[in-house]
Amino acid sequence: MAYVSQEMKKSLAPAIKSVLKKYGFKGTIGVHNHSSLVVNIKSGVLDLIGIANAKNKEISERRNMPYYANEGYFQANPYHPDQYGEASQFFEELVAAMKGAFSKDGPKWYDNSDAMIDYFDTAYYLDINVGKWDKPYEFTGV
Repeated sequence: MAYVSQEMKKSLAPAIKSVLKKYGFKGTIGVHNHSSLVVNIKSGVLDLIGIANAKNKEISERRNMPYYANEGYFQANPYHPDQYGEASQFFEELVAAMKGAFSKDGPKWYDNSDAMIDYFDTAYYLDINVGKWDKPYEFTGV
């Protein structure tokens, strides 16, 4: 059963904060329902909304579907952090930090799930929110 405690969050926080600082982002770290580690990115030097909109537009054109732009916030996919163009390196390092890859105790995250037999076993879920519905992401770059 997925479970993340406040103590685990505190042990993972220094690595997560260092990744945010390294790439020029400001954000917060939290736990949601004792099962998800959440990073809320408030502002930064990369136009993450523009990058996500470009990716969504490309996908909608490829699938011949209507395009809907993100209006100041979106949830990044932590299971495919390499799909965000120039921000991919940031998301890959952030996900690695959230999984505990930079921890002195070693990685804390595992995933033994098998969807074929409807068996789900993971250490905890990962959520990356860029902006919020009531407070949009602030692009501070030029």
